[in-house]
Amino acid sequence: MPTLVLLRHGQSRWNLENRFTGWVDVDLTSEGEAQARHGGQLIKAAGVEFDRAYTSVLTRAVRTACLALSAAGQAFVPLIKDWRLNERHYGGLTGLNKAETAALHGEEQVKTWRRSYDVPPPPLEAGSEYDFAKDRRYAGAVLPATESLKTTLERVLPYWQAEIAPHLRAGENLLIAAHGNSLRAIIKHLFAVADDAIVGVEIPTGNPLLIELDRDLKPLSARYLDQARAEPLPKAP
Repeated sequence: MPTLVLLRHGQSRWNLENRFTGWVDVDLTSEGEAQARHGGQLIKAAGVEFDRAYTSVLTRAVRTACLALSAAGQAFVPLIKDWRLNERHYGGLTGLNKAETAALHGEEQVKTWRRSYDVPPPPLEAGSEYDFAKDRRYAGAVLPATESLKTTLERVLPYWQAEIAPHLRAGENLLIAAHGNSLRAIIKHLFAVADDAIVGVEIPTGNPLLIELDRDLKPLSARYLDQARAEPLPKAP
């Protein structure tokens, strides 16, 4: 039976500054690096051996994958990077301080933008400081100007089905080191979480979520390897 480990990147500089990060390529803090290494140590202690690993094209996720694999004694595992595993695009909120944004627009409006399933923030203006159209990582891609969790799932799911799921069906063990919302999208798909329930699912940073799957990729079991920092999990369908 295949094993899938989902690992949210460690604390980033903008996590620490309480800013909407999205696709901005900020690095890990020293605490984030420590979280990634600890995640790898937990994976090693659990005895999980990977056949390949996936991550986004954003530095904080890539470095989390590399640090965790190294700490697990598996730095040699092939690492595939793809922008479709990026964090949710926060549109016009990108770069803003969350508390200051709530003071400007009201806490309820910001909560709706942040936590609703299908309401995206205002779009990012073309040519703005955080316009990613000229970033060579996204050459040839049709980029969003903003995303909800729903449209993040619509971006992640085709990549999951075309690239990741076939390796799991072949019995491979995989690591996906990515972001809170791209991982929530995968969890929603795997556990068939209802639209109104997924908004309450949180994923702690640097804490590996080990999911054992059957041959149809239905979850048999799921647990965080650091139970002291675990969050409630949806029940398997």
